[in-house]
Amino acid sequence: MQCSNRQDVEFRATRSASEALECLETYGSDATVLAGGTDVMIQLARAQLNPKILVHVESLTEHKYIRAGKRLEIGALTSQRAIAENKTIVGDYGALQLAASLCGGWQTQSVGTIGGNVCNASPAADLIPPLMVHGARLNLHSVARGQRTIEIDAFVVGRRKIVREPDEMLTSLTLDPVEKRTADCFIKVGRRGAMEISIANVAVRLKLGQDETISAIRIAVGAVGPVAFRAREAEDLLLGQEATEELIDEAGRVILKQATPITDVRGSREYRLAVLPRILGSALRQCVARARMQSPANRQLAEPCL
Repeated sequence: MQCSNRQDVEFRATRSASEALECLETYGSDATVLAGGTDVMIQLARAQLNPKILVHVESLTEHKYIRAGKRLEIGALTSQRAIAENKTIVGDYGALQLAASLCGGWQTQSVGTIGGNVCNASPAADLIPPLMVHGARLNLHSVARGQRTIEIDAFVVGRRKIVREPDEMLTSLTLDPVEKRTADCFIKVGRRGAMEISIANVAVRLKLGQDETISAIRIAVGAVGPVAFRAREAEDLLLGQEATEELIDEAGRVILKQATPITDVRGSREYRLAVLPRILGSALRQCVARARMQSPANRQLAEPCL
């Protein structure tokens, strides 16, 4: 296999998780894990990656699943389309489902995986903010050390930089359970209505107490800095308070303190700073309205803001 006319790259199609892990143990940093390839193949063509071997894991069906339990568990090789269409998680994890349905077109979603989206660590990755607000924990395996678990906030440390060791493979993710009077939302801004990389995106998960104040809240933002981030100052401002219009406006001003957007072909720095408070306000209003609905089955997916 020839990539970018630079070197021959060995292609290893693995048939089991143990075989894939053995390859990673043998080759370490010379190996690149390949599943759907929606990002990896582009990076190879651009010479942004220079592996000696591609460890192909797409056929590992043991890591393609969605399991309801105390914590929702999703296999790392589960496709974005499978998440978008799954009936088990409708309502409780609507932000994640909507984000998965907006990751490129249908063809991309059919092969692109949740693990690939996270490990690629793009600043504009759509799945990372919803995973952050749902407290995602990532399970990694290696031959030498077995399993370890790390929170997603600590996993992505820079633009396309993660803390996965060269001999490790991400195998699954688990999400926090959803209590009553809890709602989530995902809003994405792009240049067009479909198949677009985010200019800015935001995910919110909040719980209302019986007194209508916000008893728990998480806010995560993507595409306005080198990594997606939790907007903790805005969370602290809203926690324990009633979501008045004045408070929502103040949260929009506070969130800008953490944003460090750039100007690129999709949008200017100024546009990102202008749109971020607006989509946060919309997400907060949607979550509050849905959390007031007592039956979780009545909660609906958020509409994208494009």
